[in-house]
Amino acid sequence: MSIPQNILNAVNEWLTPTFDAATQEAVHTMIASSPKELEESFYKNLEFGTGGMRGVMGVGNNRINKYTLGKSTQGLSDYLHTAFPNQPLKAVIAYDCRHNSNTLAKVVADVFSANGIQVYLFSDLRPTPELSFALKYLGCQCGIVLTASHNPPEYNGYKVYWQDGGQIVPPEDEGIINVIENLNYNQIKFDANESLIQYIDKEVDQAFIKSSIENASFNTPAEAKENLNIVFTSLHGTSITLVPDTLAQAGYPKVHIVEEQRVPNGDFPTVKSPNPEEPEALAMALALADKTNSDIVIGTDPDCDRLGIAVRNNEGKMTLLNGNQTMILMTAFLLEEWKKAGKIDGKQFVGSTIVSTPMIMELATAYGVECKVGLTGFKWIAKMIKDFPEQKFIGGGEESFGYMVGDAVRDKDAVAATLLICEVAAQAKAKGSTVYKELLKLYVAHGFYKEHLISITKKGMEGLAEINQMMVSLRENPVKEINGQRVIMLEDYKSSIAKNLLTGEEETMNIPKADVLIYYTEDGSKICARPSGTEPKIKFYISVNTALDSVENFTETEADLNDKIKNIIIAMQLN
Repeated sequence: MSIPQNILNAVNEWLTPTFDAATQEAVHTMIASSPKELEESFYKNLEFGTGGMRGVMGVGNNRINKYTLGKSTQGLSDYLHTAFPNQPLKAVIAYDCRHNSNTLAKVVADVFSANGIQVYLFSDLRPTPELSFALKYLGCQCGIVLTASHNPPEYNGYKVYWQDGGQIVPPEDEGIINVIENLNYNQIKFDANESLIQYIDKEVDQAFIKSSIENASFNTPAEAKENLNIVFTSLHGTSITLVPDTLAQAGYPKVHIVEEQRVPNGDFPTVKSPNPEEPEALAMALALADKTNSDIVIGTDPDCDRLGIAVRNNEGKMTLLNGNQTMILMTAFLLEEWKKAGKIDGKQFVGSTIVSTPMIMELATAYGVECKVGLTGFKWIAKMIKDFPEQKFIGGGEESFGYMVGDAVRDKDAVAATLLICEVAAQAKAKGSTVYKELLKLYVAHGFYKEHLISITKKGMEGLAEINQMMVSLRENPVKEINGQRVIMLEDYKSSIAKNLLTGEEETMNIPKADVLIYYTEDGSKICARPSGTEPKIKFYISVNTALDSVENFTETEADLNDKIKNIIIAMQLN
């Protein structure tokens, strides 16, 4: 096969003495036996997406390895010296259970230290939210976590956090990327200054647990906590290091752990995917719940920033909740608790994203609280906290199973969120209700919103081109009618223009640009198209709603909404 010149240039660079012998040998092997893999490994540089840099591990500039992470860290070090002149620089590093995470974390620590930066390195794997907490707790300017979240085992990643504890956002992200892109691999300083690397663990752990309990506990009686029967699974990830201790210290004694999934393992041997969004991932936990007659099942992803929840429905069967439902339940609970405490005075807000349920806005309005909506990714919710210091952040979430309670952690946090949903469940059970019944009551009070996600995977270069073409078609030839309903509004986050398709009126949206399109129909349905920033996918988020006049009519009304979603999928040829 003919290899393009840009790929050959990249390959030849990796055959120079800048790269170690093992790397050069791996490149030679690919040239000889895997030309397709060679092309995929070198056709572009790994990019920062919504979650930082994430990719397949291996050799090449489009792979996660010592050199791509070293280059990113060198660029970041150079940027830190510029951004914080004449300040002692400090960085903290955490990592998850993935293959090579511990060794790659040490490479990152080495490069920071070689650049005169004090490094705090966790001695063993830890949840991502603890990294965000530790950054502020230790007074660092920067933090790194090595994780690929719920991606398959061959992936790893590198997320960059800034001084406020949130992931990098403009202008820092662009500034850092520019520095990185102008670097050569031979400029990376790999020779560690070990005196600048300090290992951390128990002290930060205890401070983090204490903070989680302070933020996510709400005067739930001890008896109610003792009566709640919980199943928890870490899905072979990092949460096992903190979640059981947090629940125990918060007063929840009945926690059944899925033993087969307790030990951290980057192969994730008991699941197809360690993603709590996937029903199959919680199968073992659900079986244990039935065996132990538990009230609630909670599972976290490998780096413990997202959680999946199952609760008993009105028939007593375990039912998986989606990310929008858990976000509604937790936000409603927080708002009610803040109201009871007399802490709502018009200076508070909750956070959400453009692809999450619009129901969150109805909730916020009902309590006289502002709902700020940002782009996908928790870094935008963290930015809201930084940009509006005069307002107090209550909580916020997104549809992809992430939630943040208060502002001690500036990223989605499955440790505090696990405790919070246990508080919801314990208080519901104490008053003769259930989490499920509380959700249905919210639908009656605020409108019944139902969401559905269509995710289409397109791998490799060809897949990326297909995804790009789908967005071009949707943008240039907007759909005028969906399921017999006129499209009244099209929001294009790439051009920052919201266009009324009935009147032709346009207005500028004051939100950072992103490759996202949202269609709104006259019956209140919402369809969003968004290519993933971290995976080779395009996602379609569908939201429909109607009034629910009573809890008793839930099943019938839900069937109507399911039909509406099905018809939208057919109309847009997404099936």
